[in-house]
Amino acid sequence: MLAERSDQPGSRPTAQRLQSRLRIAMIDRDPGFMQVLAKRLQALGWEHRTLSSPVTSDALVAMRLNALVIDLSVVGPDSWDYLERVCNRLPGLAVIVCTGPSSVAQRVRGLRLGADAWITKPCHPEELICVIEAALRRHRRSELAELDVPTTVGELTIRPDLHQAYVDRQNVELTAREFEILHLLSQSDRVLRREEIYERVWGYAMAHGDRSVDVFVRKLRQKLRGASPSWSYIHTHFGVGYRFAPQPDGNALAGPAALGVDPAAELDDELDSALAR
Repeated sequence: MLAERSDQPGSRPTAQRLQSRLRIAMIDRDPGFMQVLAKRLQALGWEHRTLSSPVTSDALVAMRLNALVIDLSVVGPDSWDYLERVCNRLPGLAVIVCTGPSSVAQRVRGLRLGADAWITKPCHPEELICVIEAALRRHRRSELAELDVPTTVGELTIRPDLHQAYVDRQNVELTAREFEILHLLSQSDRVLRREEIYERVWGYAMAHGDRSVDVFVRKLRQKLRGASPSWSYIHTHFGVGYRFAPQPDGNALAGPAALGVDPAAELDDELDSALAR
């Protein structure tokens, strides 16, 4: 005989819940709804905060959120621009619009701008929580799928599944932070700003004058050069950031490089050293 199943809100087995401690922020001014939702989130062990007005993307980055719930009526006339900016700046953030009655055109626009889901008020807090969980699962599946694929560029093989890089099957022996920077750079075809690298790797906004990125990139480049001296992988764009563009060293068999010196790499290191001062 099958056990009776409860259809009451909140009856979902806790084993099926996302188990890690999550951070969520809600941009909302509905005190009654926020109070009930906060009690449910507290029961789940989620860290949460309510924002009565929109905050900058930098502030959201500093909060190190997993999910953001937005009531577009709180944002006001700039709601569409704000939604687009947040989704573009924080692609790993689950963004859920939870707002009053809307048209099909408005819901479609919000989803196309990057929102993961759109839920209409009034709604039950448990319904919103389930929508948040579903969005987070999709993000995590996407991240895991990306992590499973090795990438070979030049002589370098990047293995996200092992959190390491190899040259001719020899471990380059990168630290966790060095690998995260390498993997991030290798996934982009453009120059990444230092601030963007810091936010994506460290998880919060970079303090003014912080040179951690330059220091770690210099160490990373030295290890890559030691393992693969005939290739140059990371290039410095002075005053901007770094670009991953593997290319063979044309001077590998002549001139200073014959003595183990890479002039281009030396120039990049000099730039990094100057920036790190």
